Amino acid sequence: MKWFLSNSCTLSFAAALVFVAGCTEPTAVPLKPKASDAKPASGSSAEKKPSESKPSETTPSTPEAKMSVTKDSYGKLPDGTEIEQYTMTNANGMLVSVVTYGAVVTTVEVPDRDGKIANVTLYRDSLADYMEMKNGKPTTPYFGATIGRYGNRIAKGRFTVDGKEYKLAINNEPNALHGGLKGFDKVVWKAEPTTTADTVGVAFTYTSPDGEEGYPGTLKVKVTYSVTDKDELKIDYEATTDKATVLNLTNHNYWNLAGAGSGDVLGQEVTINADRYLPVDDTLIPLGEPKPVKDTAMDFTTAKKIGADMAKVEGGYDHCYVLNRKGNDLSLAAKASDPSSGRVMEIFTTQPAIQFYGGNFLDGTIVAGGKKYDKHFAFCLETQHYPDSPNKPDYPTTLLKPGETYKQSTVHKFSVQK
Repeated sequence: MKWFLSNSCTLSFAAALVFVAGCTEPTAVPLKPKASDAKPASGSSAEKKPSESKPSETTPSTPEAKMSVTKDSYGKLPDGTEIEQYTMTNANGMLVSVVTYGAVVTTVEVPDRDGKIANVTLYRDSLADYMEMKNGKPTTPYFGATIGRYGNRIAKGRFTVDGKEYKLAINNEPNALHGGLKGFDKVVWKAEPTTTADTVGVAFTYTSPDGEEGYPGTLKVKVTYSVTDKDELKIDYEATTDKATVLNLTNHNYWNLAGAGSGDVLGQEVTINADRYLPVDDTLIPLGEPKPVKDTAMDFTTAKKIGADMAKVEGGYDHCYVLNRKGNDLSLAAKASDPSSGRVMEIFTTQPAIQFYGGNFLDGTIVAGGKKYDKHFAFCLETQHYPDSPNKPDYPTTLLKPGETYKQSTVHKFSVQK
């Protein structure tokens, strides 16, 4: 089974609320910042000034849209490779920055109900921080990263394609996680600005050689991040291979709709358009068939505070939800909201599942913008295929063959509740 991107990626806001129609919530409205408050949040791209910084290069879109893409230096790797940061803005106060190291999203700035701007995704203060290692392991847990070749876990780091077994690095004992020791989150991507009538974006490309991190096939990948005039962050994935391989691309933003470092997210609300989820073993590998969420702590079919049932879930939320969907078109997967700021984020995707993670492993050791990221200071909603699909033939396939084109799309739409 293949999952393909719909030709129609524009959805009405009314349609976005179909699965939560029974909930009583304030009306969501488009982002409208106050001009006097529309300033970058602490730690945002506008405040990062690496010593190697060069003057910005601006690629404007159509004048009517008042949108643009700017390029700046973000620093250099130890070998001298320059890392670039691209910043996309629209006329409503939305700003998204992505760097060529790991195609990492460093900033997603959106206004609250009073027009106050904040970066709502967790970030690090510098390129050196993103690359920091302790005891041979990275200290940054995939903040904002593009994940590949395989997002989530593969049991015991092994899978078989066409009768041949492939072995991966065990980087999440006893399993393989998020592409390996040097996954797509740690490579340098090429970048090219893109514009359309209603979007500004950047296409990131990377060629993963045959055998990289143990995966078969030379894989050519393009991931396009774009901002629309409807306050959307779009992520479009495309890939081809010259040898049969497995692929599960995703993005790993850590969200806090009150603002990065502002406190825990236990009072923020989440709705997930899924009647079933995948129970897991103690190493977070799915046990098998999806199970109903009804009458369990896993139920987010109606809006619920993240912390409402957290204590009932051993270890906290880190589970894959099987989305309610028909066909392969872009459809609503989840909605998150912060009552204190009024910020709302809806997620649409062509993917069959979404991983909900409650920031269980954040422990206060990471500091950015002068603020610590303690436990539950963010949540993740990662659109993807199921964990360990290569070893479970009943799951939607993640196999990509020569002559096929992998295509997936995810949209994050932002608004505010009055």
